[in-house]
Amino acid sequence: MNPVLTAVLVGIPVAAGATLQRTTGLGLALVGAPFLVAVLGAQDGVSFGNALQTVLCLLVLAGTWRATRWGAAGALLIGAAVGVPLGALLVGRLPEGPLLIVVGSLALLGIALAALPQVGAVLRGAPGAVASGLAAGFVNASAGVGGPLISAYGIAQRWDRASFVPTAQVVLLAINVTSLLVKGLPALHTGVWVAGAAALVVGVAAGGPVSRRIGPVAGRRLVLAVATAGALATVVRGALTL
Repeated sequence: MNPVLTAVLVGIPVAAGATLQRTTGLGLALVGAPFLVAVLGAQDGVSFGNALQTVLCLLVLAGTWRATRWGAAGALLIGAAVGVPLGALLVGRLPEGPLLIVVGSLALLGIALAALPQVGAVLRGAPGAVASGLAAGFVNASAGVGGPLISAYGIAQRWDRASFVPTAQVVLLAINVTSLLVKGLPALHTGVWVAGAAALVVGVAAGGPVSRRIGPVAGRRLVLAVATAGALATVVRGALTL
């Protein structure tokens, strides 16, 4: 594919995903991942997404880190330290379609648990954080969509968006860095890297004003909607590859 066309097809969805992630705490994997995989292929698309997520998390944290819930982030990371290597080991060893259906269904289950007040209690506290981190790390390394499970944990804790956004970035940052260390950077044209980086900056700049205009209730609903859409998209993507 022409490098210029590839850069355009990468830049537009990445900018949209970065805007959504600055607003809700996640979004690049939802909006960008399907396009990245379609344009770059499954392995390079996921690895490139991991690299972009790493930079994006740092950009978002630069303006939001003061509201981070560090204790919860640490517990999530303990689980992720186990989940990421497991997910990376499965990539290429299991058929892509069934793997995506399984991880997407796992994310949907976590979101459903979090959305029900009585059932969501199982995700609260340190055990819930470790379990959520493990599942998020596994899903992120295998399919590039760990955000919905981190969101499920935040929803179960009834966090406001101001706390969830930076806390999610801390966890996603560590998960994506670990994924890159395990799998390595993809060998892509320089123009693709430049387009991705520029799109991240544009998206974060646009997301700041959007985030300030959304109230607490609407923000929580938006986080839930984005997380659910991301999990569903993963299941559908898997079904289409069968």
